[in-house]
Amino acid sequence: MEQLIQEWRASLPKFREMTEKFYAKEVSVKEYKGFSGGYGSYAQKGGEASMLRLRMPGGRLTKEKLKFIAEMVEQYHVDKAHFTTCQAVQLHDLDKDSVCDIMEKAVDVGIITKGGGGDFPRNVMCSPLSGAEIGEYFDVLPYAEAVSDYLLKNADKVTMPRKLKVGFSNSPANVTHATFRDLGFVAAEDGTFTVYSAGGLGNNPRMGVKVAENVEPSQILYYVQAMVNTFLAYGNYENRGKARTRYMQEKLGSEGYVKAFLEKLEEVKKNEKLDLNLAVSGTEKAADGELQTENKRIVAQKQPGLYAVKYHPIGGVPKVSKFGEIYESIKNVSDAEIRISPDETVYIINLTAKEAEKVLAATDDGAETLFESSVSCIGATICQVGVRDSQGLLRRLVETAKEYDFADGVLPQIHISGCTSSCGTHQIGKIGFHGGVKRIDGVTEPVFTLHVNGCDRQGQEAFGESWGMIKESDIPDFLMEVGKTVQQENTVFATWYEKTPEKLKEIAEKYLIK
Repeated sequence: MEQLIQEWRASLPKFREMTEKFYAKEVSVKEYKGFSGGYGSYAQKGGEASMLRLRMPGGRLTKEKLKFIAEMVEQYHVDKAHFTTCQAVQLHDLDKDSVCDIMEKAVDVGIITKGGGGDFPRNVMCSPLSGAEIGEYFDVLPYAEAVSDYLLKNADKVTMPRKLKVGFSNSPANVTHATFRDLGFVAAEDGTFTVYSAGGLGNNPRMGVKVAENVEPSQILYYVQAMVNTFLAYGNYENRGKARTRYMQEKLGSEGYVKAFLEKLEEVKKNEKLDLNLAVSGTEKAADGELQTENKRIVAQKQPGLYAVKYHPIGGVPKVSKFGEIYESIKNVSDAEIRISPDETVYIINLTAKEAEKVLAATDDGAETLFESSVSCIGATICQVGVRDSQGLLRRLVETAKEYDFADGVLPQIHISGCTSSCGTHQIGKIGFHGGVKRIDGVTEPVFTLHVNGCDRQGQEAFGESWGMIKESDIPDFLMEVGKTVQQENTVFATWYEKTPEKLKEIAEKYLIK
């Protein structure tokens, strides 16, 4: 890893040089995007500011890294941050000097932004409470971190698939969508992994293909390399839009893909030594008494007497002061750290009862209901390719719902993407939207396509069915009518939809563009 860090440091002057040229208008937006993405940075819409994606392998944000972010926020007057659905931290509205400085300083605390974008492996994902969650099969975080290190060290050796995404799940809950990633490892009850490959969200989504079962954790790097080698042999390098592993299913068929994958796996096992021998150990921290506060944001851990505090800033966008405030609340707390969830929630884990109550107070400005914990990408006001302001829509919906005083659960957690790319994971929500435009009566109107009944649980996976487009201006009325109907029946959305799905269809038909 030390060699990787030194090589990364040595490459950073190139980023600064290219960034200077971009802001001096000497290189195009397209040319800069192709270069900067590999460094984890993009120019924002309009080309007058930059974003920086801080890679957090497995969604793990240690106290040291949290302190660093808090210091950068203060030193560089950062005014916007975002917890992403790939479990990273994005800093926004950075000027040319700030983005370079923060990237360079991040290395000192072990944050390498390499591959945060571009044709590189993305942040390796992991169940956010791995190692702490009641009911998990086993702690998969150490394996996620090992794969992250392996991919980063090997990212420049071959031309990888575009946006290579790897996920680990500690249970069938599958919140990291490991069963439909480019490569996914799902823990089994017997302590092994079930392995999936060639899946993905976004345009032309695909469920992953199960390529192996009963895989010993020590063997996972063989599967990572086999997946890369399979793409090198069969991937589409001519068409950039299809340079993703899931398109190999079209070329080979699912059975053909499994056969090709297993052939490459055998080759890797013959030619390389990639066995892992990891020490997996959790906290041994002792409890300090019982909780004096009942709050649904306090989650019991599998370690008796320890807790995690759940915090979901609206849209995954916290007040930037929260990084410092949370750090102050845990800086002297042994074993405490933050885990970022794929639904933009963060968990502050390994807390005693007294510590949990203190952290609860420091995170009191987040979601209070399931609906307020809805998911949104950063949206078109910032993203170059975004079509609609997904964050703005979510804020309007949250404020509108407050006027109705709905009981918690009357409206579900929804997922909003500003375009078809599914950065807001609209395809796996019970209700999801992706942004677009449509000419209606000769006028171009902002619209969102409605997706219904997606599911990410292992064995029940489903991409939401597309029901059609709704004018952006009509979405609040649509969802509030759903909420009022559910509330009147004295139930919650999940129960209501399961029993009477036709009622949601009847309401939606009033708003869908004919």
